[in-house]
Amino acid sequence: MASEGADVERNDEMVDENVDEEKAVAAAEAARPAGGESVRVDSWIWSVRLVKTRSAGATACRGGHVRVNGERVKPAYAVRVGDEVRLRQGIRERVVVVKRVIRKRVGAPVAAECYVDNSPPPPPREAIAPAGVRDRGAGRPTKRDRREMERLRGLGGPDSP
Repeated sequence: MASEGADVERNDEMVDENVDEEKAVAAAEAARPAGGESVRVDSWIWSVRLVKTRSAGATACRGGHVRVNGERVKPAYAVRVGDEVRLRQGIRERVVVVKRVIRKRVGAPVAAECYVDNSPPPPPREAIAPAGVRDRGAGRPTKRDRREMERLRGLGGPDSP
């Protein structure tokens, strides 16, 4: 008897997962543009959650951080299915291929179904140079301290050894 109750619970969980998946697909379909229209690249990278705001997406496009099929694009560039979008965020570059064009922002699981992520893995935390930590009460770094920190980070100028 106890096993029958467990089977019923598992079946209920599977039904809940299927309902959630159907809702996600319905949300993506509702966010799709009508009649095979295209979507602006800044709006698309916002709607699939690659950037936090649409204006941040537009700023990234204007700054040359967004490339579609290898070309720098303006925010109003029309994205289509099959395009490769490269977005540079800090030291990391995201490479995604458009699977579905959507206009409205959707949940993260649905957004992940709208593109294929071909991004290289992020570098391990050990590979990233830690920020300089100074002893408490040591005050501001002197010019000599600053130059030593830059030399250690590899940011030295043209006259550095």
